[in-house]
Amino acid sequence: MEKVYVVRCADYSQVEKKIAELIGMMGGIEAFVSRDERIVLKTNLLAAANPEKAVTTHPSVVFSVARMAKDKKAKLIIADSPGSGYPYTEKVMERTYRITEMDQVAKGVGIELNFDTSYKIVSYPEGKFFRRFEIITPVHEADAMINLCKLKTHGFMHMTGAVKNIFGVIPGLTKPGYHAKLQEKSHFANMLLDLATYISPRLSIMDAVVGMEGNGPQNGNPRFVGMLLASTSPLALDVIAGEIIGLPKDRNPVLVEAEKRGLSPVSLDQLKLIGEDPSKLHIQDFKLPATVPGFHDRIFALIQPIFRNAFSVFPRVIGSKCLSCGTCRDACPMHAITVIDKTPARIDTKNCIRCYCCHEMCPHDAMELHRSRLYRLLNRIRR
Repeated sequence: MEKVYVVRCADYSQVEKKIAELIGMMGGIEAFVSRDERIVLKTNLLAAANPEKAVTTHPSVVFSVARMAKDKKAKLIIADSPGSGYPYTEKVMERTYRITEMDQVAKGVGIELNFDTSYKIVSYPEGKFFRRFEIITPVHEADAMINLCKLKTHGFMHMTGAVKNIFGVIPGLTKPGYHAKLQEKSHFANMLLDLATYISPRLSIMDAVVGMEGNGPQNGNPRFVGMLLASTSPLALDVIAGEIIGLPKDRNPVLVEAEKRGLSPVSLDQLKLIGEDPSKLHIQDFKLPATVPGFHDRIFALIQPIFRNAFSVFPRVIGSKCLSCGTCRDACPMHAITVIDKTPARIDTKNCIRCYCCHEMCPHDAMELHRSRLYRLLNRIRR
């Protein structure tokens, strides 16, 4: 039975002490790293965002894990590829490391930051849905990966935690291609499960001191949660994360597809929680994304293809906030967004596949997830 370990953490000034407590419950960092092993610390660096915005893994979490591993003489490197729409270049990585304060972590501990922007094409014959991946070189060449994820909501997958964080090993502008091929949430979730199984991180630690609620993973709102979590199973970690934010299993595409595959755990009764009472996990009134299906979505599931616009959430440009930077255009896998001169971005709704990459990657919070009037009316009737 998989185990998930949880400690309470009131703020980021306590993280070093609490990480030591968390890893100590698992047998110490020596259970996961050895002398001279090359270990990738795979953080969530979705975008160049200040730590207080809760978009990325907090630097104090990365620092604490890095220092423990460094004491065991492991060779450490911090690596990630930013989200769709951002090129995977040395210039982009330098800015991302600086603003997220990963450069300070690397300097403080005396470890590397990855600037190798090459990638390797790997074969995974055992994959159930995907049998070929492009993997950033440092992860491909490492002895192991430690998955340092952030608890956040996500427009497309409803939650981004340990499993979704592994998608960051796919190089930047390659990501939109996956969205173009995998337009159904179930298909994308299956790809994530294959990728997580292939990468098989040795340890996953979730920064849930301050998470993100609402329409994440970049433009939601920071929300205090006060927890740090760890497990050797990314899937198990996501089960607990779902319990914390109140995301039902049947509305979590990753858990739905994992259950269809016969993978475990996908529910609380299939794992062992250590360090916390399961009944005390849930955070009251945690705001889920607008894209999480509601009551009426299930009722109208059969007719939704006919009334697609009426029963789906779609991205809409907020003209007063749009700075015409083109990030949304570059992130769109269907090339459905145009930016002409300095005018606000325009979305071709006929070609929009509702992957929400534009909303996810907009650095100015200029994309809103819009529900039709009928959608909102049905919600009011249900209440």
